[in-house]
Amino acid sequence: MKSIVTGGAGFIGSNLVDELVRLDHEVVVIDNLSTGQLSNLDKVKNKIKFINIEISNNEETLHKYFKNVDWVFHMAGRADIVPSITNPSSYFQSNVKGTLNILEASRKAKIKKFIYAASASCYGIPERYPTDEKSKIDPQYPYALTKFLGEQLVIRWSKFYDMPNVSLRFFNVYGPRSRTTGAYGAVFGIFLAQKLAGKPLTIVGDGTQTRDFVYVYDVVNAVIAAAQQGKQGEIYNVGNGKEISVNLIADIIGGNKVSVPKRPGEPDRSIADITKIKTQLNWQSKISIKKGIELLLKNIDNWKDAPVWTPETIKEATKNWFKLLGKS
Repeated sequence: MKSIVTGGAGFIGSNLVDELVRLDHEVVVIDNLSTGQLSNLDKVKNKIKFINIEISNNEETLHKYFKNVDWVFHMAGRADIVPSITNPSSYFQSNVKGTLNILEASRKAKIKKFIYAASASCYGIPERYPTDEKSKIDPQYPYALTKFLGEQLVIRWSKFYDMPNVSLRFFNVYGPRSRTTGAYGAVFGIFLAQKLAGKPLTIVGDGTQTRDFVYVYDVVNAVIAAAQQGKQGEIYNVGNGKEISVNLIADIIGGNKVSVPKRPGEPDRSIADITKIKTQLNWQSKISIKKGIELLLKNIDNWKDAPVWTPETIKEATKNWFKLLGKS
């Protein structure tokens, strides 16, 4: 098998690349390294082909890399909320135009499966919990909208051109190589860096807000299952199917805590209805939140170079957040 992973030097992408290599795939990684890191591919760097290219600008150049490819995993895209509000055009270019370019290269190469990394942010602040794939779509900011528009291209191309496309709506993915930068870095990376530095864990608001946290190894298994069994043109939620509070995470990690102001525009709850993926793909997460945190704590030194956030630096970094989203 030959597979392409766009965004393969990023958090989820690099973990997927590891598994594909383990499965003896010939793997081509396409990444512009804007947020991904080559060090994420250290384990497999001699077993893969790496292409440093911007997918939104090089439609014709891309095509040569897709010859004789079986599976395409489109993990590339820009994340973060506030930068998407201040610079929406760059998000449109990456998440929409970039997706179109990868779709077209895949279509012309007649690939056998196309898997798109969509986002549960398309649900906005849901009207019902757990939230299933038929729930109302209500993107709250440009990032969420551009990821949803990318998904629409993927599903429409499946119908228009009979492409074997599947979209996976990821909920809150955590695990090794998760990013720690940006005003909205992943909570686990922030907490682990703080614990390692002996600093208090910064709890946003009162910490009772919940998220559907799913370990990246489980997500990789879902992605592989979708490539093997996913039905053409279908959308699947990928989550743990459980609500986990920020307070519970802090309690398991351990240490002192300090509160920082609750950020506007964030939902208080998140939980995926994973009935569809369980029924159709026989997939569900296997790593509990306690086990997942244990795995991270075993390798806490991986966060020794991560920024250590404090209430003061968080206040400075989230200024634009409150300015732009506080009105809504």
